[in-house]
This record gives sequence, C-alpha cells and structure tokens, in this order.
Amino acid sequence: MEKKITTPLTEQKIKELKAGERVLISGVIYTARDAAHKRLIELLDKNEKLPMNIKDQIIYYVGPSPAKPGKVIGSAGPTTSYRMDPYAPRLLGKGLKGMIGKGLRSKEVIESIKKNKAVYFGAIGGAAALIGKSIIKSEIIAYEDLGSEAIRRLEVKELPVIVVIDSEGNNLYETGQKNYLNSIT
Repeated sequence: MEKKITTPLTEQKIKELKAGERVLISGVIYTARDAAHKRLIELLDKNEKLPMNIKDQIIYYVGPSPAKPGKVIGSAGPTTSYRMDPYAPRLLGKGLKGMIGKGLRSKEVIESIKKNKAVYFGAIGGAAALIGKSIIKSEIIAYEDLGSEAIRRLEVKELPVIVVIDSEGNNLYETGQKNYLNSIT
C-alpha cells in the first residue's frame, strides 16, 4: 500500500513515514543538482536570501530532459545523491525537510536527517519517463544559465518514491539487505 502526502512536509507527516514505505507525493517540490546546490550555499555564506523558501519543502535531485511538444517536462529521473552530500546538512539546518534522489547518503547527511527531522526519498532511475508524467507544471525560478540543472518549481501529482532514510535514521539500504539475507538463510 502507498501513502499519499501533500507538500509542504510537516514534522507530523515526516514522523509517520518509515523506511521502505512507498509514497505518492503531490504538491510543490523544487529541483536542484550539484551546481545549483553550490550556488545556494554561496548565498547562505553571504547571508543572502535563497531563490525559494526551503522551509518544509522537498528538493528533487534531477536535471530533466527538454519537454517534447505538448508536454510539461521531459524525462525526469533522479541523479546520484551523494554529490549533494556536502551541501545537504546546511540546507536541512535551514528547514529543508525532504530530498529525492538515488543512492547512498553519507553518515553526516544521515545524522542531519535525524537531527532536523527530515526524510530522504528514493526515486527509480529507470523510471524517468514515468516520473515525468507525474509532473503537471514546471517553471524555472533560478539559475537558468545552468540549463537542465536550473532550479525549477514543479507541481506534481502522485510522484512515486520510496522512503529510503526516515527521520529516525532507519536506512532501507541497510534494513532491506538484512531482511533479504535473513529470508534466504
């Protein structure tokens, strides 16, 4: 069974999400990859305002392909999350509550997820075209010069993700492997 949530992400919503659960996200999320994250941190270093309010929001690590005629966006599969690890704790400390990507996260990011009561969702890399169909509106809001890596404000309807690391630090990459190994012995 899938849980349905709508942004913004509140602490109450996050507390109810557990590693391994399938979730359908609706509402507004933002996109940003490593180049955009670097710029966001540079703004914070200068005590300048970010181009979007990240409090209780989700950032999706994606650089979508160009939209085909009549479409809102092209394929929108996740990028590897560890490239955002140097930046994620700082953004989590500023109120970011969710991240969507693929792959492992560093110990520092996991500790920051727990400390800031946040969540890390995984999206399926091979399902980029399917994920793109969940995006009903896309608008570049910052760093247009970065092309596909510009920051976008997306409106999504039932974007399919899996809770990989929950707010208690439970990690599907660890528990899933243990459960599998226990099931075959």
